[in-house]
Amino acid sequence: MLIPGSELINTPVMSLQTGAELATTHTAVINPHKLTVEAYVLSGPTLDSEVSLLRTLDIREIGAIGMIIDSSDEFITPGDVIKLDDIYALHFTLENKLVLNEKRHKVGKVIDYTVDVDNFSIEQLNVRRPLLKSFNDDELIIHRSQIIEITDDAIVIKEMEVAPMPTLSQKSFANPFRGTTPQAEGIDVSQDE
Repeated sequence: MLIPGSELINTPVMSLQTGAELATTHTAVINPHKLTVEAYVLSGPTLDSEVSLLRTLDIREIGAIGMIIDSSDEFITPGDVIKLDDIYALHFTLENKLVLNEKRHKVGKVIDYTVDVDNFSIEQLNVRRPLLKSFNDDELIIHRSQIIEITDDAIVIKEMEVAPMPTLSQKSFANPFRGTTPQAEGIDVSQDE
């Protein structure tokens, strides 16, 4: 199921054991190398440490009441998982990230992204176009297959291909419903005698 990334922020994290709200998601920890959400930074009064993370692997389900996990034992700190610690240290965000095409021309800025909640991969980027280019389309949706490179400053995408228009040659077209000689308008009543 695809969900906008902004809808997963400030989402309650519910315990399957107690049925109570344990925390809320604050920001996403995004892996720019795989373009996936690896964890969420949590906020809430009942958290033990200053920075608590919830790995996306520990989320059992996302429903109308929020993210459902087994218990508060799923919360970790940045130093608990080495791979996650490296990604957390990047502080990578997609919001307001510049989007460029292959020729390094500005396409726009990222305003949101779409997450597949089955594996938490980022499938699409919603890009707001610059003012002069926004007369026709004010937003673009960029699929992850169009992304060539992700840097600290920008996301580079493939050039949008426009099919060349076929050239029309000057030929005279014949109307197939119009004959060369006019036909009689009635039935031919001439009889052979």
